[in-house]
Amino acid sequence: MPDGTDNHIGTRVRIARNAAGLTQNEMAGFLDRTEHWVQQVETGKLPLDRYSLITAIADVTDVDVVWLLGQPYRLQRDGGSLAHAHIPALRTGLRRAGLILSGHPGLPAQGTPVASDDLTTRTAKANEARQAANLPKVATVLPGLIEDLNTALLTHEGQAREEALRLLVDAARTARMCLNQLGYPDLAWVAAEVAAGAATVLDDPIVKAAVAWDRCGALLHQASLPEAMAVADAALRDLEPLATTRDPENRVLSLRGALHLRAAVAAARGSRADDAWARIDAALEDADRLGPTWHDLEQQTVFGRGTVAVHAAEVGVEVQQPDTGLHKVKNADIKAVPSKERQTHYEIDRARAYEKMGRLPAAVVTLKAAASKAPYYVHADPMARALVQNLAQKGVPSQAAALSSLIRSMELVS
Repeated sequence: MPDGTDNHIGTRVRIARNAAGLTQNEMAGFLDRTEHWVQQVETGKLPLDRYSLITAIADVTDVDVVWLLGQPYRLQRDGGSLAHAHIPALRTGLRRAGLILSGHPGLPAQGTPVASDDLTTRTAKANEARQAANLPKVATVLPGLIEDLNTALLTHEGQAREEALRLLVDAARTARMCLNQLGYPDLAWVAAEVAAGAATVLDDPIVKAAVAWDRCGALLHQASLPEAMAVADAALRDLEPLATTRDPENRVLSLRGALHLRAAVAAARGSRADDAWARIDAALEDADRLGPTWHDLEQQTVFGRGTVAVHAAEVGVEVQQPDTGLHKVKNADIKAVPSKERQTHYEIDRARAYEKMGRLPAAVVTLKAAASKAPYYVHADPMARALVQNLAQKGVPSQAAALSSLIRSMELVS
């Protein structure tokens, strides 16, 4: 049996409920569920497999959603230990970056200056590893890169320092995603704020909008849904004058669409289906204007028609309209999206949708295939883990071996 110990999300729900002074019946009332439903959750017989429910419980009991999820998962397989081993150095580099950007006096450089071309190449490689869903590699590359960028900020002036600032924005944004996925949301927020600090110095409206997209990502991982929506809408207002010119830049339309997708997820996790689908429609309009081959790797969002489909799948699961989510974007070619990270995210949500639709064997096959291509990303994803627990409890005889493999790889066996 997976997670047969007392260390499952239901145990943490019970702890949170008791700490909040609520009975099972009282909490059920707040969540519009039955007392029996709460009992099933707390005993681990009913997994929590939607962010919207997890967010609601965290809100009712006033606990951190990441604590409720039990993150970070320190998996031993697929480079998991290696990824976590680099977190202290990354934390140090981000802390120093924040001090440097704030103009703190007297900070010494920690190394000798590195050539700008080398910094540019390493920043691009970090982002490539991010898009390849290779989280251990990203975690390995980033600490040294960020510290070298810190040195550049302390030793360079003029155009060279501006270039270092742009590279720091990019590296910090890559760090934000990696840290969120590894289960360090507070540090992910620090990374997002480092990117925001560098963007403020640059005073480039496009860079600021891109950083807002990352801030939304950090806030969504902490279930700060109103804040995520507020950040997205503020950035959209700032972009509007640039997006409504006679001939707007493609990158402006792309960022506007990407921000609508962030808002769509926030609305869906807040159980506001109509708003979520309206945001998906708005993003799809921008994607169609940009054309079927557009994918925004330069700004890290990978925005395009396929990425709209990725987010529509997640929205469909969260608002309990899984079939609508999978078919919202007609003729979307997910395989053409140049990001294994985005493709993997879609496969996780496609598997979740299949489970909701009662297609349990398809859910197992889909998730197992995704895990074979991006193991750590899938094995550490909280919704993928909840899905596997749910499938294990229901039983999928025709895919028993594949399901057992997922349980072992996620280290869900006590």
